[in-house]
Amino acid sequence: MLILCAMFTAVTAVLAQVEIPLPIVPISGQTLAVGLTATIIGSRYGALAMVCYALLGAIGAPVFAEAKGGAHVLIGPTGGYIIGFIFTAYVTGLILERTKFTVGMAMLANTVGMVITLAFGAVQLKYVMDMSWSEALAVGVYPFILVGLIKAYLASWLGIKVRQRLVQANLLEHAAASK
Repeated sequence: MLILCAMFTAVTAVLAQVEIPLPIVPISGQTLAVGLTATIIGSRYGALAMVCYALLGAIGAPVFAEAKGGAHVLIGPTGGYIIGFIFTAYVTGLILERTKFTVGMAMLANTVGMVITLAFGAVQLKYVMDMSWSEALAVGVYPFILVGLIKAYLASWLGIKVRQRLVQANLLEHAAASK
């Protein structure tokens, strides 16, 4: 499971580099990676993978969007999203562990996760950039809802398929993610 955590930390770092630039907060593949991680390896290990990702970036590894690294990113305008990934992975995985690992439940869980990530991001944007709530929502939430739902679906469908294959190959136990 620790190897899977490391792998998903790396997947998150790679997908962070797939982005559509926007003025303050880019659209990146990070949230897709968070959803995949939680859907495949569950709450505790998913959150652990995101903690590793945040720590790698905090110590300067260029793993964040635009190949950025350093603690300044975590306390900057986009840091709330990255911190939110930890909670997103945990809650998304927990929903699946307490229900069923199906595409439908994964879509619900990943949609809840998207809301968590966007909430963390908007709060930090508001305070770091000294914005009003309406400005923070306009810059840090609204542009990401549609693409977030698309990524939630992709993470759900692909995540469940990969998880099923890992279970079939005896590389992941059915309940491994919840232990």
